[in-house]
Amino acid sequence: MELKMNYQYSYFVYPFIVKESRYQNYIIKLLKDKNCKLKRYEKEKDLNAYRFFSNNIREFLFSTFSFTNEKYNRLQELPIETRAAILAKYPCSIFSYELKKCAQGKAGAENGIFFRIQKIEIICFNNGICFLAMKTNIEDSDAFSELLNFNYKFRDINQNTIVLNNYENIMIQTDSFETIDTFKDFIRSITGSNVKAIELDIDTERFLTYSYVCIDGKNWNIDTGFNSIEHDFIKLTNVLPADNIANYDKDEIMSFSKWKYVKIGLTKRSMVLMASSTEMNNYTILPDEYENQYFYEYILALYKRIYLKKLSVECKLCVNIKKTRKKFINFTKSLWTHEVSENDVGTMINQKLKDIFELDELYYKIKNEFDVLYKELNIENHKILKILILVVLGVTWVLNIINFIILVKK
Repeated sequence: MELKMNYQYSYFVYPFIVKESRYQNYIIKLLKDKNCKLKRYEKEKDLNAYRFFSNNIREFLFSTFSFTNEKYNRLQELPIETRAAILAKYPCSIFSYELKKCAQGKAGAENGIFFRIQKIEIICFNNGICFLAMKTNIEDSDAFSELLNFNYKFRDINQNTIVLNNYENIMIQTDSFETIDTFKDFIRSITGSNVKAIELDIDTERFLTYSYVCIDGKNWNIDTGFNSIEHDFIKLTNVLPADNIANYDKDEIMSFSKWKYVKIGLTKRSMVLMASSTEMNNYTILPDEYENQYFYEYILALYKRIYLKKLSVECKLCVNIKKTRKKFINFTKSLWTHEVSENDVGTMINQKLKDIFELDELYYKIKNEFDVLYKELNIENHKILKILILVVLGVTWVLNIINFIILVKK
């Protein structure tokens, strides 16, 4: 029986790196773009997100929560360069990119999958680590197989050379993006050349996938267990096409759940939530929580992973090691030691993300590298100090001899 969907959306996330010394200029570029607006978070409007994240993490991720109407209006009245200088001091700034029209596309030339780009966000951390996030949903179809094929095709849309077996490239058919090339040009206009990302071994051609799907309750309920659709869940989590039968690798997936008719899957390249419409919450409340709370928890985990890799590279280069060590200490104090959320589900997801991204291993590996380098640095400093002491003693000894000779002659 064909698996049917009740509701779905997919975010495609593209990490990119802006040189730290150019970060303020990048913010100026965004502010000058008329389609790009600073996203403002307000306690009343975004109460669920406000309550979900701990105080320290909320201040780190969503600086605009602290903006009063007066402060926000004053900011908007300032010259762009001044606004950029202020925003560049905040740990994170989030921008909404407003397309002229809700971009609709079609995947494949015949019997294609129609989809819509609902939302685009640019999430910028002030050390230059940024994320382009695009929310999409397929239209005119409730077939789960369509979602599998769409995710599989779309995540590779930015590749220079696309080889997808028998799958065709996605053709964007809108006033905003006439072809795949114009869409790729749009991505490059936001992210730049992304040389720094390549230096950190970040895949610049394949999107990360973050999907939500609520399937028809007929396929997963009290009488029909999850086992009957587990192979579909594995395909969704591994971002495989519907007709794939060879690459079922359950062991590479970290799956878990806090609810009866919900399953979350994680890999290093994807996070997915599959739910059943058997529970009303799964197509009313949960989609919003997954989009506006768990999504930013996912982004934060990605940020930590990339930043730790960045520090590791800087550490190995041994360039200005004291400055890099200071960055690591600040990261530890401002982010690493703080709980992301006091919410039970948020705590569980955060731990699973730490596990799949191997954040603890990365963190302690870098800590050990700094400890070794700092010990070596201290040893070298002690050697230099000993040499200086010997030199001073030698000079003093020579001067004493000279003074003694002078006194004898007198």
